[in-house]
Amino acid sequence: MNLFPYIQKIKSDLYSRVLRPKCPATMGPLLKSCMLAMSLAGAAELSDMEALMAEVRALRSEVASQRERLAASERQEMELARRLQSTNATVQITHSTEYVNETAFKQQSDRLKALEATSFSHEGAMDSIWILLCGALVMFMHAGFAMLETGCCRVKNAQNVLMKNMVNVCVGTLGWWICGWAFAYGSEGNPAGGFIGVREFAATGFLTFKDGEIVPLADGQRQSKALQWFFQWAFCTAGATIVSGGVAERVKSPSYAFFALFMAGFIYPVVAAWTWGGGWLSKFQDVGFMDFAGSGVVHLCGGTAALAGTVVLGPRTGRWEDPEAFEPHSLPLVVLGTFALWFGWYGFNPGSTLALHDAETGALAAQVAMNSTLSAATAGIVVFLLRYAMLKKYDVGGLCNGILAGLVSVTAGSANVEAHSAFIIGLVGAFVYQGASMILVRMRVDDPVDAVPVHACCGAWACFAAVIFDWGEGMDYYHGWKAWKCHRNANKTGCMPGAAGKGLLAQCVFIITVVLWSGTWSTIAFVVLRRTGLLRVSVEVEEMGIDTMSHSPPKAYQMEGPGGSSNLIMSA
Repeated sequence: MNLFPYIQKIKSDLYSRVLRPKCPATMGPLLKSCMLAMSLAGAAELSDMEALMAEVRALRSEVASQRERLAASERQEMELARRLQSTNATVQITHSTEYVNETAFKQQSDRLKALEATSFSHEGAMDSIWILLCGALVMFMHAGFAMLETGCCRVKNAQNVLMKNMVNVCVGTLGWWICGWAFAYGSEGNPAGGFIGVREFAATGFLTFKDGEIVPLADGQRQSKALQWFFQWAFCTAGATIVSGGVAERVKSPSYAFFALFMAGFIYPVVAAWTWGGGWLSKFQDVGFMDFAGSGVVHLCGGTAALAGTVVLGPRTGRWEDPEAFEPHSLPLVVLGTFALWFGWYGFNPGSTLALHDAETGALAAQVAMNSTLSAATAGIVVFLLRYAMLKKYDVGGLCNGILAGLVSVTAGSANVEAHSAFIIGLVGAFVYQGASMILVRMRVDDPVDAVPVHACCGAWACFAAVIFDWGEGMDYYHGWKAWKCHRNANKTGCMPGAAGKGLLAQCVFIITVVLWSGTWSTIAFVVLRRTGLLRVSVEVEEMGIDTMSHSPPKAYQMEGPGGSSNLIMSA
C-alpha cells in the first residue's frame, strides 16, 4: 500500500491551517493577541496531526502484517508444489482460499493413480532389462568354464571337455524346467514344511488366462515368473558345470549327462528352496543365512559335488607317476576362460539385487561390483606371488585360479561389506585356495581344474566372511540381507543386539547343511554309476584319448595344412 498521498495531504492541511500567516503585520497592539490566538489554534491542529500520524502508523503495521502472511502463504505454496512434483503431478496453485470441489479432486486423484500405474510399469520394465542382461552374462560364464576346463586338460580330450560343458547346459535346462524350478521356487517363497516347493512343474501356472486374454503378471507384481525362471536357471546350470571340471578326462559322457540332470533337477533345487526359496534356513535364528549371490548355494554346492565325483572316480591314469604329462595344454584358453568368467561375474553378483528400479538399489549394485573387482584382483595377485615364491617362476594358471578364488570368496558378502573388507576377503581367500590346492595334491585327489579349492573351499570361507566383515556398526549390529539397514528388534525400535552372533551360527548350520546334502547325494549317484560300470572310461580310452576313441572328427584342433605343413608357429 502506498502511503505517500496521505502524508502529502497532512502536510498541506498543516500548512494552510497552521503555518500560513493569518495576522497582518500592521495591527500594532493587537499583534500579540493575534499571535496568541494563532498559537492556541496551532496547538489544536498539531493535536489533530498527531492523531492522524498514529492512524498512519497503525496502517503501516497492518500492511507489514499482511505482507508477512502473504510471504508465509507463498512459502507454503512452494513446498506444496515441490511435493507434488515428486509424484509427477502438475497442479495449478492459486492464491484463492476457496476449497477444491469434489469433481476437481476426483480428476486429480484419477490422474495421480494413472501416473503411479505408469511409474510402476516403468519400474517393472527397468527390472526386466536388468535381470535379462545379468542372466545373459551369467549364461556367458559357461563359455568361460568351457575354455578354462579345456585349456587345463590334455589336448587329446579337448573336444570331449567342450562337449560335456555344452551337454551340461542343455540337459540342465531340461531338468530345471521339468522339476528344478518347482522344487526351488514353486511355492512362491513358502516351501511345504520349509523343505521343498510342490507347484509349477514344467512351468505350469506361469501365465493366467482371464476372459480370453493372457495375464503375464500376477497382481501387484513388477516381474514375470518367466523372468525369474530365466535368471535362476543361469545359476542352476552354472552350479552343475562346476562338477564337470573335477571329473574331466575320465568320466563317461552319458554318465555325466545323467548326473547333470540329477544335479539341476534335484540336488541344487533343494538347496535353493531351503535358502533363496524362503525355506527353513532363510528364517534360522531370526536373521537367517547370508549368501547374497551364491558362494554357498551355488559354489559350495557344486564344489562339494565335484569333490565327491573326483574321489569316487579316482585319479587319471598316471597322474601321480608323471605329473608333467598332465600340465594344461593351452594357457591362452585358460586365460580367455578366466576373463570370460570374470566378465560374467558382473551379472552373477550385481544381478543378484534382482531389481534396479530405484537409486538405492542401483547404489547397492555398484557397491557389489566394486567389492567383486577388488577381491578378484587382490586374490589373483596374492596367489601369483605365492606361486612365484615357491617356484621362482611365473605361474599364469595360478594367477587365473587366484582371480576366480577371489570372486568366489566375496560373492556371499558382496552386498554387505565395505571395500577395504573386500580387499581382506580376497587376501584371505588366496591363502585358502592355495592351501586347499596343496592339501588335495598331498592327499592324491586328482582335480584337473582345482574346482574343489576354488569353489568348495573358497565358497565356505565366503559364507563366514559375509558375517565377520558385515558393515554393521561395531561387532554387534548385523545387516546381512538388509544391506543398507540393520536387523531390527522385534518392536522395530532399534538395531537387534547380538544379531551378528546369530548370523554366524546360521552360517555354520548353512555350510554344514549344504556340504552334507550335496556331498551325500552326489556320492550316492557316483557310487551307483561306478558299481554298474557306467562311470569311468577304460584305461585304453584314457591312453588314446577320448576324442580319438569317441568323437568325430577325432581331433579338436587341425594342426596341419595342405600337404602336411603345419599352420601353427611354435615358439621356444
